[in-house]
Amino acid sequence: MKTRKLTLGLALAAIVTAGIFSSCKKKEKEEKDSDTAGAADQSLASSTVNDMTSISDEAAKTYSVSSFRTSDASGLLAASCASITIDTLAAAKTITVNFGATNCVCNDGRARRGSLIISFTGRYRDSLTVITVTPQNYYVNDNQVTGSKTITNKGHNAAHHLVYEINANIQITKANSGGTISLQTNRQREWLTGENTLQWNDDIYSITGTANGSTSNGNSFSSNITSPLIRNMSFGCRRHFTQGTLEHTPGGKATRYIDFGNGTCDDQATVTINGNTYTITLP
Repeated sequence: MKTRKLTLGLALAAIVTAGIFSSCKKKEKEEKDSDTAGAADQSLASSTVNDMTSISDEAAKTYSVSSFRTSDASGLLAASCASITIDTLAAAKTITVNFGATNCVCNDGRARRGSLIISFTGRYRDSLTVITVTPQNYYVNDNQVTGSKTITNKGHNAAHHLVYEINANIQITKANSGGTISLQTNRQREWLTGENTLQWNDDIYSITGTANGSTSNGNSFSSNITSPLIRNMSFGCRRHFTQGTLEHTPGGKATRYIDFGNGTCDDQATVTINGNTYTITLP
């Protein structure tokens, strides 16, 4: 009887110890899951895709990119930093935005070089117009951007705002052998303000939709915008989303909840993982 009780007691102790060890390991795993690099890659890719849209927007709306060509790499004013070539005679209408062969530091703080080829089937504000943006030897902050995106005018919604469907298949090869980010998006952009003016700096957009792809270390991810991302194109605001939330889910890991804030124009966002919140600086 004593032997049986002792054996039973040891078994119970082993089970309890195993349970505690398993619980500790699980808790340790959750606590260590503070990796925000994937969320940063997602933000970099989304921001790059939105930049391409912003440049094509201004080019199509004003036939200029004056908002992007402030200075050269030395910081001096460079009116010729970016040039525009417009071809409306060919069957495929095109606008070529050429930032040159060397880095041009634009007024959003990003250095660009290379070209964006923008083709369009109709006027920017006309329903069913399809705009295709293709990078050509194009770099942003020395990160090479390849692929293409299409912007389709879907007409006005019930709120009388123009809505565009944006589909992108973009690859970003990071500088200094930092790996390649892949992003595929299906998003909708609502033109909240500025449609009725010829200015570009008064435009505000609301963006919804989904995306998937892989981060620079090869991990797959999916994302879903849970509260519209707001892009304010006024000076000092246009570099990052000013508000909105999205869910970023890396393969095999907990969902990251990214919050871009409440409308303040800054480069800060928060990422919440397993109930723990971290502040990140957006690239």
